[in-house]
Amino acid sequence: MRRSGMTSITLQVRRSVASIAVLLAVPALIGLVVMLMYSAQTQAMIRRMDAAARMKPVLESTIPENLFSVAAGRTSFDESNVETLIRETDETLDMLLGETQGGGQMQLTIARRTMDTLEQYVYKVRDGMAAGTPISQIESIVDEVRNVGRLVTDMLDAFTTEEIANATDSSRRLRTIVTIAAVAEVLLLLFAFLRTRNETRRLTNSIHTAIYSLEETVRRIAEGQFGDRVKGMNVEELRELGEQINQMADRLETLIEQVRQNQDHLSKAELRTLQAQINPHFLYNTLDTIVWQAESGKGDEVVRLTRNLSDFFRIALSSGADWIPVSQELKHVSAYLSIQKTRYRDILDYEVDQAEGLEEVYMLKLLLQPLVENALYHGIKNRRGGGRILVKVKRQNRIMTFTVADTGKGMSPEQLKALEESLQEEVPTSQAAMEPGHSGFGMRNVDMRIRLYYKKQTGLLIQSGPEGTEVSFSIPIRTREEIDHDESISRG
Repeated sequence: MRRSGMTSITLQVRRSVASIAVLLAVPALIGLVVMLMYSAQTQAMIRRMDAAARMKPVLESTIPENLFSVAAGRTSFDESNVETLIRETDETLDMLLGETQGGGQMQLTIARRTMDTLEQYVYKVRDGMAAGTPISQIESIVDEVRNVGRLVTDMLDAFTTEEIANATDSSRRLRTIVTIAAVAEVLLLLFAFLRTRNETRRLTNSIHTAIYSLEETVRRIAEGQFGDRVKGMNVEELRELGEQINQMADRLETLIEQVRQNQDHLSKAELRTLQAQINPHFLYNTLDTIVWQAESGKGDEVVRLTRNLSDFFRIALSSGADWIPVSQELKHVSAYLSIQKTRYRDILDYEVDQAEGLEEVYMLKLLLQPLVENALYHGIKNRRGGGRILVKVKRQNRIMTFTVADTGKGMSPEQLKALEESLQEEVPTSQAAMEPGHSGFGMRNVDMRIRLYYKKQTGLLIQSGPEGTEVSFSIPIRTREEIDHDESISRG
């Protein structure tokens, strides 16, 4: 047993020394990274020079010749494709300007401004042909186009010369860095060899017994034997480490549980912040509508809209509660749709089920409104003549199923597939939510919250076609007594 332990210690020491030798590869790695970086810069230069070279024949011959064809009456201006060639040239110059630093940027800037002049001449040809300007005058303008194009190509030649000079300097610096890295590598390897041999002999003879004891204890703790302790540690330098391992075993299980709880609470706190973000444009538009109704003398409409807006925000905030009665959630959706009905009038119709038999049932708040908003803005508004939104709730045993259906535009198979793939990520986090403004942001938020709070593998189920879209989800029925003590609930 002692011999086996000694061999194991020797192996561990050799592995430790080997790790030191691996670290010595850092200079080579740095050299490789620098080489790759310079190689990437060189490739970028070559790519830019190639782009400049490809623009030259377009400017020198293609555009002028196409314009001569227009002037001669062999083709129309639209068929000449000149505008497309100019637009592609401008885009290429803008790309080169964005990537280029140093002297070459000046030539590109001049070339870009000269292209504006060329474009003006091209439009003179177009307008002259349309106005019946004599061919001689048109041909004079085309000659100006050719001359301006040559000025642009001269700037591109100067840019290419500058890029070649930069590539030469980059190659020279790369050779210097690679040489320095190679010399440093040789020196470090020699030093590592001498140090490794001495350290191996000293460490193997002095700490193999203590290391074996620590290794065995840590292995058993890693296997879940938290009652195991380091005993008989006779090496003074490692005694404190043995005591720390013992303390680690005492606290490890508690800390793991605390970390899990903290991460869970952090994720919920992040999502609470996310769900609390209320679109200010909705508030502004609603207030504008109330003012408009008041100015029109429609007092009843003002009262109704004000009450709906009050219900909307009162339920959305819920004094910071996460869980509200199902009836409140449906009332929140009804208030939202009633406000939007006033704004969109004839293009929107809706129906919201009542929470029959669910008076004492609680659910996570703000699950339905984002789905209804998505149906309105990406379904109903995009369909000629508007449509209808239907919010349904169905109870079966201990499961509630909510459905938001619309008769809007619907999604293409490609859009539906992309949305479903975004909802199928295994680990829901607040960072996984799409940026606000994206058509799937609200649905992504709802899907994540359902999966996190209800500990479900799936959240939303989506069906869409030419006749509209239907989004549904199922959640377990929970009463006030069944909600965790650390989760806030609304009193209704």
